[in-house]
Amino acid sequence: MEMTERPRRLRSTPGLRRMVRETRVDASSLIYPMFVTDGKGRIEEIEALPGQYRYTVDMTDGKIESLLKAGVCSIMLFGIPEKKDELGTQAYAEDGIIQRAVSHIKEHYPEMFVITDVCMCEYTSHGHCGVLHECCGHYDVDNDSTLELLQKVAVSQVRAGSDMVAPSDMMDGRVAAIRYALDAGGHTGTPIMSYAVKYASSYYGPFREAAGSAPAFGDRKSYQMDYHNAREGLREALLDIREGADIIMVKPAMSYLDIVKEVHDNTNVPVATYSVSGEYAMVKAAAKNGWIDEESVMCEMAVSAYRAGASVYETYFAEEIAKCIREGRIG
Repeated sequence: MEMTERPRRLRSTPGLRRMVRETRVDASSLIYPMFVTDGKGRIEEIEALPGQYRYTVDMTDGKIESLLKAGVCSIMLFGIPEKKDELGTQAYAEDGIIQRAVSHIKEHYPEMFVITDVCMCEYTSHGHCGVLHECCGHYDVDNDSTLELLQKVAVSQVRAGSDMVAPSDMMDGRVAAIRYALDAGGHTGTPIMSYAVKYASSYYGPFREAAGSAPAFGDRKSYQMDYHNAREGLREALLDIREGADIIMVKPAMSYLDIVKEVHDNTNVPVATYSVSGEYAMVKAAAKNGWIDEESVMCEMAVSAYRAGASVYETYFAEEIAKCIREGRIG
């Protein structure tokens, strides 16, 4: 019988599928976003993010221990101060919520890699990411005045023990300004993970409830990116690399994997992506209604980010994904 050549699928068993898998996920590349708040003795569930909480500094130990046990060794801290003002002074106060949280965690859990968010929106009374100035009858963010405050924020966080700073404000020139301030302060080895490609997205809604950071007026479209634009995203990434960024963040993740791939293919630094609060909340809501399998969708979303080119994945599901990796359900 004459045989004709034809393409053949790999006849795979579960063991073979794992052996030849193209995309692999490792718990060491996961970052867990964690909210810390002023006060004592409180753990508050966040209504819009089921299973996520605000922790006072003295109550963070249990969560840190749980993360480390699961294999998650990196966290991103977001601070929620009791007092806010127009200049967000608690963002760079020596005894600010983030500064105290970093000091506590690094003292008791030095093996945890602590990343700190550098932005003003959680600390300003108006909820915008920088200093406001009035122009032509309306208020706008003053880019250059904000840079000076971002420098103070980053330096104060690193002095407290932060292992890496992550500016998410989207001001022009902030990576260069922060790099200069860190170097001048003797922190030449502290890396910067820049939210270089941060789109003005509706997926941020639950986070703004969690952090109390919704703008009191207007929106952030003047300094966050238009989601219609892809080439602009690459341009922003390249600019931040030239300014000294060590890792480039694309945010959000799920609807922007084409941007993750574009940045990965055209740069020579690690690419991170943040599966933001709205993505997490949608999965939780659909799973609660029995419409999807939460674990399967969670794992599929994670793999899609790595497949697109991400080296680092920030997600509220970090602990659950790490457990799935350990038990062989993803990886």
